[in-house]
Amino acid sequence: MKFAVFTDSTPDWTPAEAAKILASQGWHGVEWRITDPVASAQPTFWAGNRATWPLTGLESRLDEIRAVTLEAGLELPALGAYVTPRHREDAERMLSAAAVLGAGQVRFLGVNVEKGQSYREAFAAYRGDWEWLADCARRYGVRALLELHHESLTPSASAARRLVEGLDPRYVGVLHDIGNTVIEGWEEPAHALDLLGEYLAHVHVKNVAFHLAAVENDGTLRWAPKWVPLREGRAHLPEFFKALAAVGYAGWVTVEDFSTAQPLAERTAANLEYLSGLAHAAGYDLG
Repeated sequence: MKFAVFTDSTPDWTPAEAAKILASQGWHGVEWRITDPVASAQPTFWAGNRATWPLTGLESRLDEIRAVTLEAGLELPALGAYVTPRHREDAERMLSAAAVLGAGQVRFLGVNVEKGQSYREAFAAYRGDWEWLADCARRYGVRALLELHHESLTPSASAARRLVEGLDPRYVGVLHDIGNTVIEGWEEPAHALDLLGEYLAHVHVKNVAFHLAAVENDGTLRWAPKWVPLREGRAHLPEFFKALAAVGYAGWVTVEDFSTAQPLAERTAANLEYLSGLAHAAGYDLG
């Protein structure tokens, strides 16, 4: 098992700063956020994120991405795309970039039901998108990752397995994100991982708790999710790592910590220490 950080969670750092700091802390890899920037007066996770490579002109930046990564001694477990399989030109560009960089995998965004569609209609159309994506990934020799994500057609392992069933797991895999499933799609992690089977290709970890957001006039309580430090949320990560070990998962675990209780550098260092301890306790040999 190896550990990486997805740079959507390191908005304060430039790519060079992120690579240098993460390497110095002992992380094995970095998962780059790739999307055209959204302006913001201050860096935030999703706007003004400085640790982002732009999608526009990506091909001209691949040598720089490789150099920043490798010179820090880091590996590339995957690329974090912000396109869906329906954006076919950009989806193919991301697969091509992964092949050139040796990343091997690309995380794609999910989609939801569009206006006028039923869920079943949307799901059937999305399956067609993934059939195309599987064939495209095969041609580039890399794997496309379907992420378990709230507010998408595939928030759960069950839905994801149904979508990819029959596609070649060498070129299509599922990214299990336990933090996302806290919000929507929660299934007992041991069962979810077992169900994914050969399609379990990548893992993200973050954590979520629910807080009281409002009290309606009739006294009904409304609860809303909030990103919290890894130790504090609904997902019990010690049990999750034991479940990963039970199914024989030996791949990458990438952190997306959107909590802000600690300064960024302290947060990433503490997360690596915590996750390394969980992996050891679950029986992993981290060398």
